[in-house]
Amino acid sequence: MRNGSNGDYDSEKKNEETKTSPTVEKIQQLGQTNVPQLSQDSNIHCLTIIGQIEGHMQLPPQNKTTKYEHLIPQLVAIEQNPSIKGLLIVLNTVGGDVEAGLAISEMISTLSKPSVSIVLGGGHSIGVPIAVSTDYSFIAETATMTIHPIRLTGLVIGVPQTFEYLDKMQERVIKFVTRQSKISEEVFKDLMFAKGNLTRDIGTNVVGAHAVEIGLINEVGGIGSAMKKLNELIALKRNDSQEKRLLQ
Repeated sequence: MRNGSNGDYDSEKKNEETKTSPTVEKIQQLGQTNVPQLSQDSNIHCLTIIGQIEGHMQLPPQNKTTKYEHLIPQLVAIEQNPSIKGLLIVLNTVGGDVEAGLAISEMISTLSKPSVSIVLGGGHSIGVPIAVSTDYSFIAETATMTIHPIRLTGLVIGVPQTFEYLDKMQERVIKFVTRQSKISEEVFKDLMFAKGNLTRDIGTNVVGAHAVEIGLINEVGGIGSAMKKLNELIALKRNDSQEKRLLQ
């Protein structure tokens, strides 16, 4: 009996040692003990688009990616969920698959719910259409956006059909950006095909306030400004809905 009880005690002690406390788990995962709790009453969904946008081709495992097949179901769920009243998109991307980026941009722009984007760090290449796809856009003072032509590689394209395909896709990007923002097609094309701004490449790198000056982004600001604007858009939509109900 004694040996049996000692055995049970030893096994219980071993189990306790192998268990990881919630505090230790928080430190291991997040580097801190106090973690902000997500309120169940929140009516805003935050969608992050970081790293490289992965489309039809799978990228190496060491790459930080945002997979478009993961984002599309989330956007559908946001549209269908009545408890979600607004969408905040946080961007820090180098770009990626053009068609996948355009698909994400089109879905965001056609949401019936208010949306606000904020560019932190960078919103390059196909990240530009995503940044302007929302109802209102912000950019951090130090954030950058690279505007350049669409290309497959740095080599000269020798097949006319391939060039025509890329040219048409580029036109789709230009038309979407100019439709969703205040920038003119002429200015956007000038930035896209500018020489000398990017080393050994064609294009332009715009930073913070410059993106606002040319009409690409609505306002320079941070997360506080973005949240304030989104809440204003939600309140405005709620008031419009109430007025329509009263008129009916």
